[in-house]
Amino acid sequence: MNSRQALNAYSRVGVQSGVTDASPHQLISMLMTGAQDRIAEARGAMERQERARQGELLGKAISIIDNLRASLDHDRGGDVARTLSDLYDYMQRRLLEANASSEPDLLAEVQGLLATVREGWEGIPAEQRRPAG
Repeated sequence: MNSRQALNAYSRVGVQSGVTDASPHQLISMLMTGAQDRIAEARGAMERQERARQGELLGKAISIIDNLRASLDHDRGGDVARTLSDLYDYMQRRLLEANASSEPDLLAEVQGLLATVREGWEGIPAEQRRPAG
């Protein structure tokens, strides 16, 4: 095993243990971070004109955003959940457009939207966060 493979294996273990110990609130934060990271990596692939890697990374980001949308509680969330669902759908469409056009501005737009959502999510006071179960 070379050092890169060892680092990747170590990272997977770290992520897996982080997920196991995370609260539902932390899991959503981890998904947002994962989406932002994949988009940043896709931007690098786009700059290097690595189309296959770009598509792979954007596909992962789209999948993560789909999981964010699936995690919405429409019964408790009402209008906020509907608005977020629409926003996540918009982000996914913009990422598809970015992949087709290799337009980095579209990636920056989605990263900015995710950052805004994450800022709001992180701003939820601890006593208002939904407990696990």
